[in-house]
Amino acid sequence: MSWCRTGAIGAAKKKLEEYEQPWDYQNVGLVVGVTGIVGNCLAEILPRSDTPGGPWKVYGVARRPRPDWSAAYPIEYIQCDISDPDETRSKLSKLTNITHIFYMTWAGRPAQAENCEINSAMFRNVLRSVIPNAPNLRHVCLQTGSKHYLGPFECIGKIPSHDPPFTEDLPRLNVQLFYYNQEDILFEEVEKRGGLTWSVHRPFVIFGFSPYSLMNIVGTLCVYAAICKHEGVPLLFYGTRDTWECFSEYSDAELVAQQQIWAAVDPNARNEAFNCTNGDVFKWKHLWKVLAEQFQIENYGFGEEKGSQRMRFEEIMKGKESVWEEIVRENQLKPTKLNEVAVWSYADLVLNVGAGHLASMNKSREHGFLGFRNSKNSFISWINRLKNYRIVP
Repeated sequence: MSWCRTGAIGAAKKKLEEYEQPWDYQNVGLVVGVTGIVGNCLAEILPRSDTPGGPWKVYGVARRPRPDWSAAYPIEYIQCDISDPDETRSKLSKLTNITHIFYMTWAGRPAQAENCEINSAMFRNVLRSVIPNAPNLRHVCLQTGSKHYLGPFECIGKIPSHDPPFTEDLPRLNVQLFYYNQEDILFEEVEKRGGLTWSVHRPFVIFGFSPYSLMNIVGTLCVYAAICKHEGVPLLFYGTRDTWECFSEYSDAELVAQQQIWAAVDPNARNEAFNCTNGDVFKWKHLWKVLAEQFQIENYGFGEEKGSQRMRFEEIMKGKESVWEEIVRENQLKPTKLNEVAVWSYADLVLNVGAGHLASMNKSREHGFLGFRNSKNSFISWINRLKNYRIVP
């Protein structure tokens, strides 16, 4: 477990140019959603010489062309729309050497029934293209999340949910949720094959780096802070008082990737579901000060209510596209559109669901995974990654 402990105490990451190029691979990973917030970490970690189960050969699958911020990782990139069964079969069925699947992508639709349909189809397309054609396939990792315990965002607080801390053995809620559909597909397809093992990973809100992710709270808040700094206005928190004052628990993207790799190669993790959080708690009023310091903003705090209604980021940031263009130009950032790097609706969801939705990490520890993160340090490290890649000033 020294590998996980090393990451947990904030050791410097292995430089990209130091990747070794072995001739013989022990395992071959297929990372589906490789440009996402955790997929990007897997692309970085799996090829390292000291990664458990290695040396790894890695195929990375994503819908869009390979971005320049992932170009240095020694993976084989496959552009593929996995919602298209024919394209998925054509491109993935030929990968006969795969030993492990890491699945962590999703598609959003307006209605939960549509979410269930599209996300079930995507997952099934991948499994049915790979499993029959990869004789050495041994394990499938599926990433879901905390909505397993809370229900879809639109249902949180409106339906009976479990009393935290959440444990992996709690029953499913009586709601439509594509996570449940994906688990059923996983169990069904693995059972058909025989001899395969699986693991399900349930992170909470994730701190990480991916300009392509629609659920990147760090990226969205950094863009918001950059706009506040540029306009000379206070950095105000537009979430609930509970979220501001009470304990929250999040997940570091690198930690989630490490847990998935551990589960892929450790026999103690076979056929189990695991929560994955940093192992500590924080208050947003403390991290908000950190965000202000990172962008050299002196005036910050809790955003007061306007009448009886809470202000929302989506409302506050409406029409700021030209402001972001100015920021990009003046700071010589990578050319991006505002809607590519910030999802205000996601920030509104995350910071308005309240706090206290805590998960137990006991099962993960009892099975042998001892990784953890300091959430404040995690927050700062991912802000620095965004700055280093010239996404924000």
